[in-house]
Amino acid sequence: MIQWKKEIMIETNIEKVWSLFFDENIKKIMPKVVEHTLIEKKEEEVGAKHRQSYREGKRVETYIVETLVYEDFENKKQKQISIVLGKVFEITLTFILLKIDDTHTKFIYEGQNKGVNFVGRAMLKLGSEKSNNIVVQEFMQNVEKEALRS
Repeated sequence: MIQWKKEIMIETNIEKVWSLFFDENIKKIMPKVVEHTLIEKKEEEVGAKHRQSYREGKRVETYIVETLVYEDFENKKQKQISIVLGKVFEITLTFILLKIDDTHTKFIYEGQNKGVNFVGRAMLKLGSEKSNNIVVQEFMQNVEKEALRS
């Protein structure tokens, strides 16, 4: 299993950062997502499900994204999602935003990638923690860059 927890300070207000996690903006912070379609419940509900397709090189992988936690408070926003990828990996991602003041938001990104069978566990052992950290850093930089756009 691979786990991570990273945080950065973004110099803009919490609502602007939070809006990037709405369906209509998801491709801005996840540019490899080619489709993101709500298929069950409402986007802001626990239990909401989306069909998402992700391009990695020439390959496109499609999977279901389920919302496990959705909190939208004035000073704290949180969304946690779960993905089962190719019946091999179970990925849980948590996005937490904390209002520091009107122009500063702490963004905490944590997650885990767990092999659900022998193949998945073996692939995770062979994969590098360094490459996972690069992916995490790139995502956080994308969120910050998009949040700071006027």
